[in-house]
Amino acid sequence: MNTQTNADSRSLNCDLLVIGSGASGLAAAVTAAAQGLKVIVVEKHETFGGATAWSGGWLWIPGNPLAKRAGIHEDPQQPRTYLRNELGSRYNAERIDAFLDNAPRMVSFFEEKTTLKWVDGNGIPDIHGRVPGAAVQGHQVIAAPYDAREMGPLIHRLRKTMRETSFLGMPIMAGPDLAAFLSMTRSLKSFIHVTKRFLSHLRDLTLHGRAMHLVNGVALVARLAKSAVDLGVTLIESAPARELILNQGKVVGAIVDTPDGPTQIHANRGVVLATGGFPNDMHRRKALFPRTSTDEDHLALPPVECSGDGISLGESAGGELDIDVASPAAWAPVSLVRHRNGTIGHFPHIIDRAKPGLIGVLSTGKRFVNEADGYYDYTAAMVAGAPEGEEVASWLICDHRFQRRFGLGHSRPFPLPVGPSVRSGYLQCANSIKALAEVCGIDPAGLHVTVRNFNEHARNGEDPEFGRGSTPYNRKQGDPLIAQGNPCVAPIEQGPFYAVKVRPGCFGTFAGLKTNGHAQVLDRSGTVITGLYAVGTDMASVMGGFYPSGGINLGPAMTFGYIVGLHAASEHPLKGQTPSHQS
Repeated sequence: MNTQTNADSRSLNCDLLVIGSGASGLAAAVTAAAQGLKVIVVEKHETFGGATAWSGGWLWIPGNPLAKRAGIHEDPQQPRTYLRNELGSRYNAERIDAFLDNAPRMVSFFEEKTTLKWVDGNGIPDIHGRVPGAAVQGHQVIAAPYDAREMGPLIHRLRKTMRETSFLGMPIMAGPDLAAFLSMTRSLKSFIHVTKRFLSHLRDLTLHGRAMHLVNGVALVARLAKSAVDLGVTLIESAPARELILNQGKVVGAIVDTPDGPTQIHANRGVVLATGGFPNDMHRRKALFPRTSTDEDHLALPPVECSGDGISLGESAGGELDIDVASPAAWAPVSLVRHRNGTIGHFPHIIDRAKPGLIGVLSTGKRFVNEADGYYDYTAAMVAGAPEGEEVASWLICDHRFQRRFGLGHSRPFPLPVGPSVRSGYLQCANSIKALAEVCGIDPAGLHVTVRNFNEHARNGEDPEFGRGSTPYNRKQGDPLIAQGNPCVAPIEQGPFYAVKVRPGCFGTFAGLKTNGHAQVLDRSGTVITGLYAVGTDMASVMGGFYPSGGINLGPAMTFGYIVGLHAASEHPLKGQTPSHQS
């Protein structure tokens, strides 16, 4: 519905308006500002950072300059071969080429022109190592750790790290940092590293009330936000976008509920939707996610603010939600954490599943997947394998030795006590496999047979049923201290035994607005909606709803944000007559 512009509302003008402050939105803002555009970023929450601030922060960037400097030179066709085999009929050459051609340039641009610095993840393989084109190195980058003191007062506007994946608010970087925490009781070097990190964090909590050594996703958005402010970008928090302003079919701004009241923000180069998809939009979730008849059937990891605002705004201007994806969401296995103060959190099981001495089972007591494969693969298999008529769930089973060495989900390893996790009900515990099954509601005979058969082969480092430890990705996720043998397989035999219930969750959505290679939103006929862009998870996944490697969310998010910034700077200002706004 078109209505006249409210003459009493406040008005601001810019070249580019970005709605959302995660990595994709900030990448677009920084890139555009570096080209000389006046940019405004509005954020629904009271802090900026979005889902990125709660993420692991990895980006999948084939052919990136850090890999090349390390001597890794890959044929540009190799990642295309991998994606063609992974995506099949959902391989969109225009968008894939836009991503792969621009991703290395994006990394170079931010490295050379902004506060964003990178660390390579050259040793991380693609997930599906048997698929032609899969790489064993050179595809991953992550933001370098960042001292938040360099942000000045801006640090107080940054979203804190996700509670469940930090320790007393201290984020732990994937890679050597995390490996040190997991091996601190078996390595003096690791123990010294962890002690220094923890003491430094306690000092920061005392002086600043939060972590100041930033890593992972929160380091990425911190560096992007600092770069944005340095380039003159205006950041406005607590400012949800309510309507798009249309001018003769072109999007030229938005009505935003800012702390100063309703504000018309006119943007003569267009509007970028970067609000984090719809993982917490219950209506869309029930319509599109399999076996989610209630709000509790899916444990989404992104903040509650990621609730479909950008999708709805895009649809109001004629955009179309693309649901022709292999999966509507980036699946992850998640356990429910009930904190002492009554709040509930979600823990993603990314690290523990590949470690030796653990299996995942359904209510039948049977294994259903290679637990060391990707988190998306584990969850997809759980959804497909759970008996009809039952809640979709699985249980991760381990023994006391495993829990003390690696932890189990939110239950931390030694020297932290396991008792609180048992008493809270997060972990189930029993002195025998049969008793554990009964406590969990798992078929006791089925679990007994599964563990017996698994142990028989695991004592020799083998898993003939699912081939655990048989790919480079599996082994990379296993125990880094096991140099010989299978780092992903060990028997489960030293009681007491533990189990944690995991259910389907996600890192975000794959279904999103249809876009072209410039991230311009398309209408039902495939025509560009002038002045409207969508990036991140507001844009339909360039991976077609598949999960070929870690970092395939943030890699395209940052890259298409970069593409948008350049494209908006190259476009002529949008022109038209009488503005209107559309809800």
